[in-house]
Amino acid sequence: MLTKGEHSIMLTIYPVILETLSELRVVLGRIERHDRDLGRQLRRASSSIALGVAEGMYSRGRNRAARYHTALGSARETMACLEVAVALGYIELADPVVMDRLERIVATLVRLVQRHA
Repeated sequence: MLTKGEHSIMLTIYPVILETLSELRVVLGRIERHDRDLGRQLRRASSSIALGVAEGMYSRGRNRAARYHTALGSARETMACLEVAVALGYIELADPVVMDRLERIVATLVRLVQRHA
């Protein structure tokens, strides 16, 4: 089960993840108009953050660490998709608020992965 501290972290970060996904909707549409594959990858990676965290909250032992590690990789992949979209000219700039939230999500997941390693 989650310790009290972990439960607080997860309760704090999970709504942030969902809010970030919601804010990606507009940019996701713009990216998909230019590159359907990159748009799909962004959609899968960003969804995987929430799904991995949700799985991790109710996993135990090494499975928990593995789920958080997967969610961490998905968060970084989401950031990379946005960076690639900027580099390819599909969007002018990745929303700084979204990127800051993704950084916060990454930092939280790094702490959780390290705690369970």
